[in-house]
Amino acid sequence: MSDKNINPVNISAELAACCGSEKWLKEMLRLYPFKTEEKLFEEAERIWFSLNESDWLEAFRHHPKIGDINSLKEKYSSSIHHAEKEQSGVKNASEKILQELSRFNTEYEKKFGYIFIVCATGKSSDEMLEVIKSRIGNKPENEILTAMIEQNKITKIRLNKIKDKLL
Repeated sequence: MSDKNINPVNISAELAACCGSEKWLKEMLRLYPFKTEEKLFEEAERIWFSLNESDWLEAFRHHPKIGDINSLKEKYSSSIHHAEKEQSGVKNASEKILQELSRFNTEYEKKFGYIFIVCATGKSSDEMLEVIKSRIGNKPENEILTAMIEQNKITKIRLNKIKDKLL
């Protein structure tokens, strides 16, 4: 159950690290605390899928580029503990793979207008490279939905790590 000593500001920061959409965050805070774990995940997903493209893009902007370790350290310090673990598959990547990821990230961003979003947990750098290569040819209207689904996966993983604080 909910710990009454938990600071609401901390809960807000914890949820914001799970998903960078302001509308998603506000709605989750409105529903907090959640009665069950199932309700937490059900509501998080319901809210996410009810948002619009601008909300999804806002959430995407809170992610570092896949393979950009310097970006992880500099720009995303508030969610670095999540992103570093999620992108651990690129920590030991070869320079060649990192250069290819960088090139495809740039190409992807130019084509779609936002960074490549993938649930990187458990994926090697080679796997992430293959995923971006396979998605770069998507139509924009299909890719935004794919990226949105990937963001939802990321959010679930992050919520799972803090779920006890939200009940």
